[in-house]
Amino acid sequence: MTYQETLNWMFAQLPMYQKQGKTAFKKDLTNTIKLAKHLNNPEKRFKSIHVAGTNGKGSTSHMLASILQEAGYKVGLYTSPHLKDFRERIKINGQVVSKQFVMGFIRRNRAFFEENKLSFFEMTVGMAFDYFAKQKVDIAVVEVGMGGRLDSTNIITPEVSVITNIGLDHTQFLGTTLKEIAGEKGGIIKPNVPVVVGETQSETTPVFKLLADNNNASIMFADDCVTETFESDLKGTYQEKNKKTVVCTVRELLALGYSISKENLRSGFLRTIKNTGLMGRWQILQEDPKVICDTGHNKEGLVYVINQLNNETFNKLHIVFGVVNDKDLKPILPLLPKEATYYFCKPEISRGLNEKVLQKIFKDNDLHGRTYESVNESYKSALKAANVNDLIFVGGSTFVVAEII
Repeated sequence: MTYQETLNWMFAQLPMYQKQGKTAFKKDLTNTIKLAKHLNNPEKRFKSIHVAGTNGKGSTSHMLASILQEAGYKVGLYTSPHLKDFRERIKINGQVVSKQFVMGFIRRNRAFFEENKLSFFEMTVGMAFDYFAKQKVDIAVVEVGMGGRLDSTNIITPEVSVITNIGLDHTQFLGTTLKEIAGEKGGIIKPNVPVVVGETQSETTPVFKLLADNNNASIMFADDCVTETFESDLKGTYQEKNKKTVVCTVRELLALGYSISKENLRSGFLRTIKNTGLMGRWQILQEDPKVICDTGHNKEGLVYVINQLNNETFNKLHIVFGVVNDKDLKPILPLLPKEATYYFCKPEISRGLNEKVLQKIFKDNDLHGRTYESVNESYKSALKAANVNDLIFVGGSTFVVAEII
């Protein structure tokens, strides 16, 4: 198979959560454990940092990888979902995995995948771990896909476990309260492995402290113990919390004997985009008119995005907006600016919410705009309508951002 045929097979073989939602969710790690054994347990052949959380885990993972690269380490980075190219999910020192490795991995293991009905995410995690082991990375930063306890990445025993924060997202899988969701995210806490939690929250702190205590794991809350501030090339105001989480994690690595200087820390923050290729986090795509995109899509993420939009200077605000069909819109609708002109669109995936349905929901909440048949059409219309002193924001879903970057 060619590279594109290989990807088509992976995407079509079995449900993929990002595109199809609930039908792709697995209730245990049986398949992942079986796959790891089939691959000779690559997860045991490299050191790692495990990063979970509702918001910020992608940015936190990339900043950590950048800092470790600046310190001279060979750094694996596993994240999801991708924006443009599947290979964005698997990188070493900012370089994506080769097409040849992707094709070879699937070719060698296809019969096993088919026999055991592995999901897209399970086989991708196996691919990443196999690649990191074979390339002999010094350390890999591994981002949880969803939740923690039952996530396919949760077969690693990391140097440090990191939980950025807890919000009400993926409630159909993880629970309907912050306490329940914290229990799932806290499932990455391992015996005798230090834990860094990004935010102190009254509902979740007792959950994490109990899990840490039961696992004899030290626990640090970054917002309590970090006062240093560092400038970063990730410009979203929400990155302030993520940066504290990263600093606290680096302190834990220093205690374990890693060599990371203050200058490595400083340059790692400033070169995150250059070192890792991260996209879609308060990314400015052009000026005159200014266009900003951001992948924040739940209440906790959008609070910061909307606040930062309100701090921008512009004549008129244009918002290109689309979501997936299992997104609970109720918590985010009150956050969205009523004076903006909306361009409603459906991301080009089966899970995308029909743009006319989205328009009606918004209209019922006094948010107004027109519908467009594609993300690209809505974006072009916003560019055409906007004057040089206006501001265009593109968001609502990772998939909307991916189509215009």
